Amino acid sequence: MGEAHAGAAPSAGPSAAPSAGPVDADRFKAAFRHHAAGVAVVAADVDGEPLALTVSSLTSVSAEPPVLLFSVSTRTGTGRRFVTADAVVVHLLDADDLPLALRCADPDADRFGDPDGWERLAAGEPAFVGPRLLLRGRVRDRVASGEATVLLLDVVEVLDRRPDAPADVPGPLAYHDRRWHVLGAPSQVD
Repeated sequence: MGEAHAGAAPSAGPSAAPSAGPVDADRFKAAFRHHAAGVAVVAADVDGEPLALTVSSLTSVSAEPPVLLFSVSTRTGTGRRFVTADAVVVHLLDADDLPLALRCADPDADRFGDPDGWERLAAGEPAFVGPRLLLRGRVRDRVASGEATVLLLDVVEVLDRRPDAPADVPGPLAYHDRRWHVLGAPSQVD
């Protein structure tokens, strides 16, 4: 064994060895069952028709400028149509928004069937009336990858419908191991 040379990369060890082949989709999905994710509903208008989907792939990309991203499965006609939208409203969900998350995750549900359950914002985008926090965004870019398309959004407005409500009540909705969860003080680890 010789000495490591200055600037030489440390040994990667066995965990960094290249994969023996492509990763099986079921193993990949099983791995992500153990990764908790926040839940959002995204809504858009495509050719005059409101569309909505439940997503758990939402992530903040940048605060200056405010940019976020999420992915949409393009295996369905709704997903293929949704990714053509130019403007999107992201609804950040709390525990009491679970019925909306379930409805927008169900491919057979009439997501906009209740005329009192949604409205059009001043700029024309569809928005559900229940969720507290909405992020209006303009599509910056679309990246197709496999059976999904990633949408990158420039956030143009944050709407807080209950600015005086405590931040942790009723708690954000999360998805983990194919189950819905509520995060709150009992789940906090210090």
